[in-house]
Amino acid sequence: MGLICGIVGLPNVGKSTLFNALTQANAAIANYPFTTIDPNVGAVEVPDERLQALAKIIKPKKLTPATIKFLDIAGLVKNAHKGEGLGNQFLSHIREVDLIVEVVRLFEDSNVVHVSGSVDPVRDIEVISLELGYADMGYLTSQAEKKRKAGAEEKKDLAVIEKVRDAINAGKPLKKDDLSHAELELMLPHSILTLKPVVYVVNAGEEKIPQELSGYSPLVSLNSKLEMEIAELPEEERKEFRSEEGCGLARLAKTCYELLNLITFFTVKGEETRAWTITKGAKSPQAAGKVHSDMEKGFICAEVIHFSELIKLSSIHEAREKGLIRTEGRDYILQDGDVVQFRFNV
Repeated sequence: MGLICGIVGLPNVGKSTLFNALTQANAAIANYPFTTIDPNVGAVEVPDERLQALAKIIKPKKLTPATIKFLDIAGLVKNAHKGEGLGNQFLSHIREVDLIVEVVRLFEDSNVVHVSGSVDPVRDIEVISLELGYADMGYLTSQAEKKRKAGAEEKKDLAVIEKVRDAINAGKPLKKDDLSHAELELMLPHSILTLKPVVYVVNAGEEKIPQELSGYSPLVSLNSKLEMEIAELPEEERKEFRSEEGCGLARLAKTCYELLNLITFFTVKGEETRAWTITKGAKSPQAAGKVHSDMEKGFICAEVIHFSELIKLSSIHEAREKGLIRTEGRDYILQDGDVVQFRFNV
């Protein structure tokens, strides 16, 4: 399914409105908890001006942007780790995601009741953090007990399990940067919630972002209701409005993209010019596999020119004539902005 960003938050903070604006889907929205029971999933285009610039040179019939997937997960409530609200169902959904988009409410609206009775985004962040931490504590404690009784091979991750658990217990949850590569590899199968990268989204109206939120990063401020209204406009009006007002959705998509450690490469084969997503550090065969599994299996080479070079020319043909397209082998690491044609034989 690829990398997924999970939208989480307390009930009635605007999660489903944000999801609908992002994906132009139609997730249910209502002024009561748990409207979103089964998570909704949608693909979101990643804004990239380079794709439009390539289109002016290549003149394809079809332009396809890179996308990342978003999941709209049911609202979390205090004591979810004890089974309150949707409890374990919520937690199982969030374990499946690669990045957490944590939505907190700043807007005031007497028609939309806040589950805690008042608007306080810092408190809401703390509630969510505590619930995720409690869930991890319970899981890791259980795992540690099992590992102690197991054989030597199954105990190899016991030390790092206890390290992560003890940090949560001390109120200082670890992040990925706090662990070695070997420790991260051992923890990967456990899908620890507090180790997942987080983007904080402040859903605001006219309100200014309070100073107390300055310690939470990365943070994106937007108005999900306004973004939803813009998303429903005809395409030309939508583009014009967002170019004038700026787009919180674009900032959010780009922030998630960067935090997931993703880069974009382009293909210009046939009638389609397309942007593809791949993890930073990936090599040519892996990138070829993104386009088609046969390309990875039968990979021969990659013909590469960077966007910054191609944009100065009139066509791919001119790039070939000038000898600017280079041939790269299996060990070539894809760079953000590479324009690639893969040679393969199956």
